This record gives sequence, C-alpha cells and structure tokens, in this order.
Amino acid sequence: MKSTISCFISLLIITGSLCASPEIKKKTARLFVSHYENVLGTSMELKLSAYSEKNASIAETAALTEIKRVSKLLSTYDPQSEFSQWLQTKNTPVPVSPELFEVLSLFDAWRMKTNGALDASAQVISKLWKQAAGKQELPSKEALASAVAEVQQSHWKLDSKSRTATHLSNAPLVLNSFAKTYIIKRAVDAAMASANLNSVVINIGGDMVIAGNVNETVQISDPKADAENDAPIDILQVCNRAVATSGNYRRGELINGQWYSHIVDPRTGLPADEVISATVVAPNATDAGALATSFNVLTPSESIQLAANMRDVEYLLITKNGERIESKGWSELKARATHNEKLVKTAEGWNNGFELAINLEVSTIAEQFSHRPFVAIWVEDKDKNPIRTVSLWYNKPKWLHDLREWYRIFGQTMMTDYTQFSSSTSATRSPGKYLIKWDGKDDKGNYVKPGKYTVYIEAAREHGTYQLIKQELECNESPKLINLTGNVEIASASLEYRKKTNN
Repeated sequence: MKSTISCFISLLIITGSLCASPEIKKKTARLFVSHYENVLGTSMELKLSAYSEKNASIAETAALTEIKRVSKLLSTYDPQSEFSQWLQTKNTPVPVSPELFEVLSLFDAWRMKTNGALDASAQVISKLWKQAAGKQELPSKEALASAVAEVQQSHWKLDSKSRTATHLSNAPLVLNSFAKTYIIKRAVDAAMASANLNSVVINIGGDMVIAGNVNETVQISDPKADAENDAPIDILQVCNRAVATSGNYRRGELINGQWYSHIVDPRTGLPADEVISATVVAPNATDAGALATSFNVLTPSESIQLAANMRDVEYLLITKNGERIESKGWSELKARATHNEKLVKTAEGWNNGFELAINLEVSTIAEQFSHRPFVAIWVEDKDKNPIRTVSLWYNKPKWLHDLREWYRIFGQTMMTDYTQFSSSTSATRSPGKYLIKWDGKDDKGNYVKPGKYTVYIEAAREHGTYQLIKQELECNESPKLINLTGNVEIASASLEYRKKTNN
C-alpha cells in the first residue's frame, strides 16, 4: 500500500473548486490550505472551506490532534504506540482501544475478502526480499515457502465482548494497508465536528477523504511519468468520498540487474508486478485503502470480481504493459480539462520537441510536523518579463509573501484569482530530488519564441532561511546542461535544455 511509500507521494495531487448551491449560506466560505510533512511518514495537504479564519484554525487543530492521537494507537514505527506495545505481548488477552480493535477486525475481514492477498504480516515476505537484495541472490524456494507458511498462520485472536486482542505469532505485523485512510477519515470527522465548515479535504501521501459541500478536482498522476508536473492520466470530480492509490513502480529491490516490486503477494511470496498502479474511489475510506492495496496484488480479473460485490466503488488499474482497466462508473467521475489544447499556438522558430528539465534537491528537514520550504520556480524573458510560473510549492497562502521575488511579480494576481494556481503546482514537497519540466509555454498555454530566458528558483521557510537561485540560458536548437550552486534549502539544482523525453 502506498501508505508505506513516502516517495509515492507524487502519484495523486488535488485541486479544489467549491460547489455553488442555491441553499448556500449568505456568508461566503473561504478556502484555507495548509501543508505539513512527516505526517504518517509522508506529506499532508489540508483544505478547509470555512466561514472565518477562526473556524478554519479550530478545525485544523482538531484534525491534527486526531491524527496524532490515532497514530499513537496504531503506529508500527513508534515503539511507544499501543500497537507496538501490544506486539510485545504473547498468548495473553489484552484490553485494547476501540480504534485498535476495529482496525484488527477490519484486517481479519479483508484477509477473508481477498483470499489472503491483504495481510498484516506481509512484512515477513518483504524482509526476505530485502535480505535477498543485500546478498544479490533470489530467495530459495524453501525460504519462500517458509515465509508464506509464517504469513498464513493466525496472528491474533479477538474477543468482542471483552474487547481484548491476543497476540499469537512472532511474525512482524504492519497496519499500513488501510490504517492511513482510516486515520484520515477520523481526522476529517473531527474537523467537521469542531467548527462551522463548508467542507474538508485531507490528503496524506495521495490518499484522501473529501467531505462536505465540495466537488474536489482530483488529478491522477501517470505512473510512468518522470516529472512532478507531467500531465495527469485522468482528472476526476469527487464529492463526499475517499480516494486511495497504491503503486509498485517506484520502490523495490534490484537483484542481479532485475527490478522486483516492494509489493508482495502473501499467498505466493513473490513480488506483485502485473498491476503498477491502482486508484480506488469509494464512499468508505477503509474500503478505498484496502482495495487499492489489494488491487496491486490480485490479478485484474480477481479485482474486478471483488469490486463487483461492493456498492459505489470505482477504480482505475494500470498494468505493467500500460493497459487501462477501469470500472463502468469511472468515466462519470472524469472532469473537463482546465485548458484547451486547441488554443495552443506555436511561436515562430520554437522547437516544441524540446523541453527544459529543472532538477532540484530539497534539503532534509528532520522535525515531525515541520514546514517544508516554500519553493517558486518561474521563467522570465530577456526583458525581465515574467513568462511562466512552472511550479509553486507552499503552505498557507498568507505566507506566500515570504517568496519575495515571486510574490512581487505574481502575488497580486494570485490573491485576486486564487483558483488559477492549481494544487498540482502548490503542494510543498518532502526532502529529496525532484524533476520539474518547462515545455516552452507561457502562462496562457502558448509557446514562446526561442531565445534567452532566466530561470528563478526561490526558497523560503518559516523559521528558516531565504534563498534565491537564478540562471540565464539560451533556448534554441542546441541541448545544454548547467549545474547550479545549491544552498541551505535547495541542496542542488541543474538546468538541462534537451529533447522531450515524455510527450
């Protein structure tokens, strides 16, 4: 499940537009957006449509408090969590919290529904493949059979009357398959109950829950794309549902030159590789998370059969061969594209077979719930005229003025029409390396003329530093690579004018 993959955070990015309704309250709701990192091991985007900043602040606090509270119960990685402490017991009925009891019960149910494809002990097999990668040799048939046998034993026994859980096995257990969507749903409910809100959208690492009076635009990232801002494969409109995505194409083990997925089939002990990405939209958050994980393990035919027995579940599967398999109702969720490609014009002389690849590395920040740096990347022509905001990663709009140069040029435009800057360019990012592309188009979608342009990479962080990198380069027929000097917030960066690699 993607909840275990912090690097998969780019597979789903969301934008929002509020539903207009004749019955909407006289006071207009405003959109408040926050981003955090190191939340459940990945990034979090929180969108609140509230009637006052005070209500938004109350709801944000409620959501964060609930996330911390429930993760303290269910976390596998916190040795002091209730779940970790329970794992230290053996063959003794232990009273557990309602949340832990519910999640363990759900795992029992999903283990049955998927015929063992979803199992909390799959970590047994994952560890075996990690060890194999270290030795650069495939696991033996005997080792695989032993691991599968360990997975298939009973790991706990639940007693609903006394609400106790008895830990039975020595197998490592991880509650990642749908614990994330379970926690997100509880956080959304806490936010909605805490203040007068129009809607709430919480997106943690690409899994999200959408509640209230909102039609959320959800962009489904292309699993084979190589850049942060590549075009999505689909754009959906989702209201009062959960969305979860799981994929196996960015993490895995390399053994003797062969890549093996990190997602394993608990029934066989082998890496699952037929489906490289599964996105599920469902009314129930845990259903969405569990199905997205299961669909990466099950065969497509098994997935179709499983979904057929559930109401209002829509899905999109992408196979390793690039085949799309989608539910009957998937097309009804698709939204109209926000731009019209027929209006794009090619300027005289511009080679639209070229692109500018902007590589950058966001410096590591260790603190939990810390703010990542805001980053703005834009292009100006030789006369200093702004051409295009290529990417904008930020936390709350009210702090955007910390990006001094970008805000001086684009700030007033954004404050006047906030919706024109989609969340696909506004979500802050985790530490790590990123590829951003400029396709040679301006902010109106038209190709610019060839010539000299200056690329700006600006970074600022609350309680941190302010940094600005700028570099002029010639965009013509000749490929070129320029390495840039890094700084405290952007560890390294480079500009590569090259032939397009992904059209």
